[in-house]
Amino acid sequence: MSTTDNKKKSLVKSASQVSVATAFSRVLGLVREQVIAYYFGATLATDAFITAFRIPNLLRDMFAEGALSSAFVPVFKEKLVNESEETAFRLANIVFTAILIVVGLIVLLGIVAAPVLVFLMANGFVETAAKFDLTVDLTRIMMVYLLLVSLSALVMGVLNSFGRFGIPALSPAMFNMGTVVTVVVMHSYFGQPIYTLAIGVIIGGAGQLLIQLPSLSKIGYRFRPTFSFFDEGMKRIVKLFAPMIVGLSASRINILVSTLIASFLIEGSISYLNFSYRLMHFPLGVFAVALGTVALPNVSELVAKKEYNRLTGALCEMIGINFFLVIPSAIFLALMGDDLVRLIYQWGLFSSVDTENTALALRHYSYGLIGFAAIRVVVPFYYAFGDSKMPMKISVASVLLNVLLYYPLIYVLSFAGLAAATSIAGLFNFILLILFLPRKGVSVPFAKIGLNMFRMVVSAGGAFFLAELAPYKFMMNDTTVGGKALTLFVPAIVALVLYVFFCFLLRVEEVRLISRFILHRRK
Repeated sequence: MSTTDNKKKSLVKSASQVSVATAFSRVLGLVREQVIAYYFGATLATDAFITAFRIPNLLRDMFAEGALSSAFVPVFKEKLVNESEETAFRLANIVFTAILIVVGLIVLLGIVAAPVLVFLMANGFVETAAKFDLTVDLTRIMMVYLLLVSLSALVMGVLNSFGRFGIPALSPAMFNMGTVVTVVVMHSYFGQPIYTLAIGVIIGGAGQLLIQLPSLSKIGYRFRPTFSFFDEGMKRIVKLFAPMIVGLSASRINILVSTLIASFLIEGSISYLNFSYRLMHFPLGVFAVALGTVALPNVSELVAKKEYNRLTGALCEMIGINFFLVIPSAIFLALMGDDLVRLIYQWGLFSSVDTENTALALRHYSYGLIGFAAIRVVVPFYYAFGDSKMPMKISVASVLLNVLLYYPLIYVLSFAGLAAATSIAGLFNFILLILFLPRKGVSVPFAKIGLNMFRMVVSAGGAFFLAELAPYKFMMNDTTVGGKALTLFVPAIVALVLYVFFCFLLRVEEVRLISRFILHRRK
């Protein structure tokens, strides 16, 4: 077996480990969303919680999973490959120390400035004093989560650099589990039960960090406070980190703007967008984030070893697997979103009107899934070369497009226009990233990628079209839990089988790659 085949199987194996662990975490995430929908519905309190959680969550994307880990991993991996573990661990100590100081101060500032943050982010809440005050209280409680998740993300980066992907990918499950258990156990003990969600966020964040520490200890790492902030490696991380912050800040400002606009729309708009986004984020997290997580250390290693000739193959493989999994997911969400929302959310205080509105938003998030997923795979190639400026510039351009689309799309689609604008901007972001990638010396076979994507779209579209024609719903009672599940999953499974069959007929390479990996595992 060739080295290339071994590398491909290694990538698929690592990605599959992350996907399985992430899938479990995402299932628990959906359970968490179900618990929120069941106990709180799409109400004033739910809008307040989602808005309050969005503040530390947006900062998390910048200081933890979004920017810091992406800037840290290439530099840390290079020191592992070209220098020594001792040097790499010293760099990790410096970054951990910096996080404790900087993010700790940001948390304290956020607690003090919570009223100002809520005023800027959801000005529409000002007219309802109880809603505004509740949002402020929840924000103050959950700011601590930012420090916990920042430390957790850095631990994940260290473990991923050592080829350990399973436990880090599983760690978000602890967050979801902590939130769910806290709400179920403590719900009846609070006059305002929504506070249990905020407490659950802190408990879950602590669990997300603690579950990774034994693995960190096994690779030989021991934390020692190190204040050498002018270290060469730290300077390189900051150099990468600063443009990432600008790019992520632009996209996060966009989220803040969309939240602000939604706060003036019909009550529940923020909740509808949040619930639908969570459903869209399930395949994004299971497939695209898994591939992106594996891609960054792998591509960074190729660049560190100067094996540039293998980058094109790695790009085609990662994008191919990504599209193979994400395209049918997007079509599933678009065509079967109503049944999905009804099964997962329509319980307790979540009404049929809430289902209809959430499904509408989901429909307009679905096509954006393709762009969001592809971004996760392409951006690591820029970061591996130490270039965070180009993704920043493209991100800013995409955000500007997003904001420009808000008014016309809201006029046509109401709150769902916010989802549509975000999806179009996401596709635009990916197109620019892939078009500019050859400037980094990575040859991009556009015709091959485009033809492969076209084959997958035709296969998935045909599969779901044929699956929907069959008279399943006449044989099932969709008023029961089992009936709702069958109404959703029977045609979905039929469509999946047809999709793989059509891809095989159209000679989509990813079918053979994944089947060879499965057969190899069985042997």
